[in-house]
Amino acid sequence: MEKQFIPLSVPNLKGNELAYVTEAVKTEWVSTAGPYIADFEKAIADYVRVPAACACQSGTAGLHLALKVLGIQPGEEVLVPTLTFIAAVNPVHYAGAEPVFMDCDDTLTLDPEKLKRFCEEECEFDGAVLRNKISRRKVTALVVVHVFGNLADMEAILSLARTYGLKVIEDATEALGSYYKEGAYEGRCAGTIGDIGVFSFNGNKIITTGGGGMIVSQDPELTERCRFLSTQAKKDAVYFIHEEIGYNYRMTNLQAALGLAQLEQLEEFIRIKKANYELYQREGIKLLPFRRDIRSNYWFYSYLTDNRDGLIRYLEQHGIQSRPIWKLIHTLKPYEGCQAYRIEKAAWYYDRVVNIPCSSGLAEENVKQVAERIHLFLKEQAWR
Repeated sequence: MEKQFIPLSVPNLKGNELAYVTEAVKTEWVSTAGPYIADFEKAIADYVRVPAACACQSGTAGLHLALKVLGIQPGEEVLVPTLTFIAAVNPVHYAGAEPVFMDCDDTLTLDPEKLKRFCEEECEFDGAVLRNKISRRKVTALVVVHVFGNLADMEAILSLARTYGLKVIEDATEALGSYYKEGAYEGRCAGTIGDIGVFSFNGNKIITTGGGGMIVSQDPELTERCRFLSTQAKKDAVYFIHEEIGYNYRMTNLQAALGLAQLEQLEEFIRIKKANYELYQREGIKLLPFRRDIRSNYWFYSYLTDNRDGLIRYLEQHGIQSRPIWKLIHTLKPYEGCQAYRIEKAAWYYDRVVNIPCSSGLAEENVKQVAERIHLFLKEQAWR
């Protein structure tokens, strides 16, 4: 009997999803108004312990709104990681700003040591404005991406940001449920430490609304400003008064209904993901570790190999989906002319990381099947 196809990361829709979405359809609240939106916003805000949240169309839309409400201006520079999905960087372009690409450390997240050296050696600071020596542009913000459920060193990064007056946007699109267990931010969730945090509920995320995102902040005025801009900056709901440019970035009630049901299961999803991560390890598959000072959501599992492409092809031939890590953004055509600062580790990991199946619905026998195939691949390589 042929073994089943094992996808990389797919939704797990075994809770109240159908009941809540059906209720939204029955009541005919299916667009960008309806009770599930407010309920989902409150539930996320309560889960990550912030005063308020703003549901939006996607994580990308959330990042764009974050840049807008933090006042990032055209022609300014925003420091961004090169090792991330391109959606973390494109909103910088939407805002008319210029990205400057930073390297990662061994957590795959932004390297605070190189960030420090860039600010000290490649920029001038007059006590108020950080200015890039090469471009002469102001450096005004920083996008930190928490990669695969791991958390960046926010203690070091926030200290630097405060020193140089940088706004901090946390791209926590992969890290809902991850939080610090110790240190200055003990108990603080991903997305709640910088000025604004953004989550994604795309189909492959730990919880999904099919598409959609959420903006959070410790400052409720920022989330309210995001909400205003996300609904076309409508000043008067009756007479259609608009005094500035807004966006059609609001989440729908149908999406929020799905998200609310998913959020009810999040802790169970994390338990399963952690258990499968540990099972891979017991099966002899050494995966990249998560920081010891955090509770990770274990969203993606990263395996290191010197034959990345060969392993991906081999697994595909045997019905197992895997993927390389993202191509470094500073090497992509839209960003070829942008400054990149001492990119070294990101290039090393790009050549070696393979993400292997990690869905929250992944059964133990599937984990063992993937592990078996990786071991067989390694044996075949050794014989050659």
